[in-house]
Amino acid sequence: MNLQTARPIRNSEATRSVAAAFIVLCSLAAATAASGQQAIPLGDVPAMIDFSEAEIAARGRQKIPNLTFSTWKKLCFRGVPSAETKMVCRTTIEGQSDIGQVIIRVDLIEREDAPAARLQVFVPVGLFLQPGIKLSIDKGAILHVPYTICLTNGCAAATVADTNFLQELASGRTLSIEAVNANIVTVIASLPLDSFEQARQGAPAQLFEQKLQGE
Repeated sequence: MNLQTARPIRNSEATRSVAAAFIVLCSLAAATAASGQQAIPLGDVPAMIDFSEAEIAARGRQKIPNLTFSTWKKLCFRGVPSAETKMVCRTTIEGQSDIGQVIIRVDLIEREDAPAARLQVFVPVGLFLQPGIKLSIDKGAILHVPYTICLTNGCAAATVADTNFLQELASGRTLSIEAVNANIVTVIASLPLDSFEQARQGAPAQLFEQKLQGE
């Protein structure tokens, strides 16, 4: 799924706006040669090196600037005939730059009658993958979420969301997301949770139905 809105940047103000968000989040991290060589971060970060938590913390923390968050909404998917299939719902929120490009997205994916939910975080490419992403609710316990895949337009981190974490999401006020950019600086975004549980428990904002193969 595309993480960025495909629209041209036609003026210097828009260019500066996008650059500011991506410099902090990704530090314009890497250039990959056409031959498929490994991407090498800019700056003083050696390629293929492990950093301890203390080394990462020592390099500092920055808040991602100029993010505007959507309200949480639920999108559901179901096969046809619906009586023979389980519905899958995604409760989701997006953080966008001031020209409308999606910088971060969080999805909670739940399948009808399934015992567990899947939590996914989508971010732009160019981050330092070793530490993964850290989530916390109202400055509580940290949930470590490993990256699962990176494509040309973004990376995804995912984990199972257990019952305790879902309860914290339902009652919490703020979801904090921490990632590490290519200069090994921690970047932080804070997402509102005030409409999360209402969206999750409510009727879907959109329901997509698809005829099953062979029907």
